[in-house]
Amino acid sequence: MAQTYEGGCYCGRVRFRVTAELVSGAEALTTYRFNTGTAKHTFCATCGVHAFYVPRSDPDKIDVNVRCLDGVDLAAIKPHAFDGQNWEHAVAGRVPWK
Repeated sequence: MAQTYEGGCYCGRVRFRVTAELVSGAEALTTYRFNTGTAKHTFCATCGVHAFYVPRSDPDKIDVNVRCLDGVDLAAIKPHAFDGQNWEHAVAGRVPWK
């Protein structure tokens, strides 16, 4: 069974569950769209934290900023870092700058 996390922006006004259920603060969200308008970058209008967004590459999903999740040990997470210029290598698991 998948684990469910809760999280929110830094000031606490916006709260959500990773299952994409917005718990509170819908009125405190502001969304920025650019270029094609497909990606929806959602921010807390009070503190400016970018807690989650709808990615342009997969608009039926929601990406969550793991730093906004409650009870997550960031030191235990080993993300794949990439610098933007080497995206294809990062996606393929070949991260040349490590």
